[in-house]
Amino acid sequence: MKYKFLIPFLFVALYLQGQNKQVLYDFAELPQTLLLNPGIETNYKYHIGVPLLSGFSSEVGITGFTLSDIFLRDGLAINDKISTVLSRLKVNDYVKVNSQIEVLSGGFRYNDNVYFSFGFYEEIDAISYFPKDAITLLNEGNAAYLNTSFNVSQINYKMDVLGVIHAGVTKKINEKLTLGGRFKIYSSALNIESTNNSGTFTTAEGNNNIYIHYLNNIDVNFKTAGLIQNDEYIDDPSTYLKNTFLGGSLGLGIDFGFSYNISKQLQISGSLLDVGFVNHTKNIKNTVTEGSFTFEGINFEFDSANPRNYWQELNDNFKEQLPTTENNDSYVSWRPAKLNMALKYSFGQKRSKYCYDNTYKDFYTNSVGAQLYSVFRPLSQQFALTGFYEKSFSKNLHAKVTYTVDDYSAYNIGFGLSTQIWKINFYGIFDNIIQYEDLSSANSASFQLGINLIFN
Repeated sequence: MKYKFLIPFLFVALYLQGQNKQVLYDFAELPQTLLLNPGIETNYKYHIGVPLLSGFSSEVGITGFTLSDIFLRDGLAINDKISTVLSRLKVNDYVKVNSQIEVLSGGFRYNDNVYFSFGFYEEIDAISYFPKDAITLLNEGNAAYLNTSFNVSQINYKMDVLGVIHAGVTKKINEKLTLGGRFKIYSSALNIESTNNSGTFTTAEGNNNIYIHYLNNIDVNFKTAGLIQNDEYIDDPSTYLKNTFLGGSLGLGIDFGFSYNISKQLQISGSLLDVGFVNHTKNIKNTVTEGSFTFEGINFEFDSANPRNYWQELNDNFKEQLPTTENNDSYVSWRPAKLNMALKYSFGQKRSKYCYDNTYKDFYTNSVGAQLYSVFRPLSQQFALTGFYEKSFSKNLHAKVTYTVDDYSAYNIGFGLSTQIWKINFYGIFDNIIQYEDLSSANSASFQLGINLIFN
């Protein structure tokens, strides 16, 4: 089949994940909201996350197409449908990945104004832009694109598998302002990336042959850390798992957050997360190709007395003008920083909530608001805007509904539910719920689940 080389890539794209957690942000005072904003006020004495069950999140997001565009049984030839998808792709279309699982988490109140939280979670984070020029060249060839430059800079991807040890503090400055910060140690088990590439490939009509091909100012890098050891791929999953806990390349990061009560019913909050880096020093293998090369075919001259090895000459010339080198140099990779900002207005019936200091605090049973989310990525900054409504049915049962506009959809509806039975808190969150009946037609979907022990 003409396009069979694309099929595995499309299936991989289905399971790649995003990382906006707009339903979880500042929801029902869940301990996991402190990971999204360490400056959110809490009202409990301490919490303990059930190991491996306190927080699990997974999302899927693809821009430019959905799997139903290709695999829907509509009588059309799959080659024609793939051609339509490829023609529709833009250079800024992408798939991106983020999945997290909390291994350990907890927190305790130091005094009336200070709350400490800590834990360890494992994360997969990646993004890959669709290199449209490379896909077009592989799919259609260059004959129909004479004098058209195919841009190598579109090869742009990055993937991290790492563990994060973190400790944070939330301090209530006064009745209006709460500030927070979190310190992180990253342990990278795997990094694969290729960014900041440059160069072009161009085909024109030749003088001595039909075509002449130009590779101009090529500068392409492929970096890996944690993937190859002693020139062999590491294929043991336990090795990657061990390296996520201080066994891999190490890095540092910080989070900042705040919440400010403009009035008893109006609050503004925000956070800046993962301002940090990883210094990759272990099991490094980098490949770099630099140079320019012009090829106008081979003019064969047959001389039985002195035969020439044309292919060897071509290969030597190519390697000389466009050399590929390998090295084991360490390198620094920056984490994708994330920004959250939210405005919330509370209203409705007042209720009293039992607090950590054996007193009661009044709160409103309803709230509405808006949240802005952004993540810094290699090609461009990505945004999402969310409107939400939160309802407290009782002191132990809370729900939240969101409507999000982002790169994936203009009608993403999410729903979250949090309940507490005795000291045990359960929560479940589902995003883009109106497309759950047909996920193959969705550009994004996500869920988050967890169990905590919360003590007032």
